[in-house]
Parts: sequence; C-alpha cells; structure tokens
Amino acid sequence: MAHLLNESEINQALADLPSWTREGDSLTRTVDCPDFPAAIAFVVRVADVAEAADHHPDIDIRWRKVTFTLSTHSDGGLTGKDTQLAHQIDDLEP
Repeated sequence: MAHLLNESEINQALADLPSWTREGDSLTRTVDCPDFPAAIAFVVRVADVAEAADHHPDIDIRWRKVTFTLSTHSDGGLTGKDTQLAHQIDDLEP
C-alpha cells in the first residue's frame, strides 16, 4: 500500500504541477493537442510511461483535447505515484 498524501503534501505537489488541478481524490489535467492524430500519439506515449510505472491514468479523448485523471484507486486517494506520473506526463507534452 502506498502512502496517502495529506493536505499539505497535496498542496506542495500542486505547486510543482501548475497545469494540474485537484478534483476530490484525483489530479486532473487537460492537454490541447494540435489535432486528433497528435492527441492519439500523445496518449500512446503516456500509455508507455504509465505501463512502465504500473500506474494507469483515466484518459478521456475529445477530438484534440485529452484529459488525464490520476488517483491511486487501490489506496483510496492521492499518492506519490500520482504526482510522479503527472510530472512524467508534463515531460511528454506534445
């Protein structure tokens, strides 16, 4: 079981993740890609990173907008796995 982040840790993590917002027990970010094929290619790159981390985001694709939602469901909230994957997604930005 991973350590659930407390309020202070979540706020500190969000300060380092300016493109992400908190929605309850999740972090979320929408990325605006140039077009639909670029959105799909971005999702594939994120999928590779997520698979390597064994931590998978919820992904919603709407034309060229991709929304990622991160939460450690098995632990019932936000953990370091979520913030680490958020940073990795930011590093992959199209």
